[in-house]
Amino acid sequence: MHLQIQAHNFTLTDGLREHVSTRLAYGLNHGQDVVTRIVVRLSDVNGPRGGQDKCCGIEVRLKGSPALFVEDTQTDLYVAIDRAADRMGRALDRHLARRHEFPEVSATRQRPFTDKTP
Repeated sequence: MHLQIQAHNFTLTDGLREHVSTRLAYGLNHGQDVVTRIVVRLSDVNGPRGGQDKCCGIEVRLKGSPALFVEDTQTDLYVAIDRAADRMGRALDRHLARRHEFPEVSATRQRPFTDKTP
């Protein structure tokens, strides 16, 4: 699993990088075998003006499935990271449950439709 962290409009510190990796390791521990890449985008939308503007977007790429994406915006960046990681963990759990509940039928198991009416 490859983790990429991007910061826009501020400097990414080692403490922030560690917080992101710890929260994602905890939140995504169920799907480690299907996750191929994680991209975290952190941004300060309003810059020095303040307000509820710290944004954390998490994109998770999966083997054989479309990517999952969640985003959260808060006044505190650490809270935005925590909430986005929790939401991504729940989204990944739902995705894996659906995948297990409705497995794809392989092409070799499909049989052509035959009409047996006389």
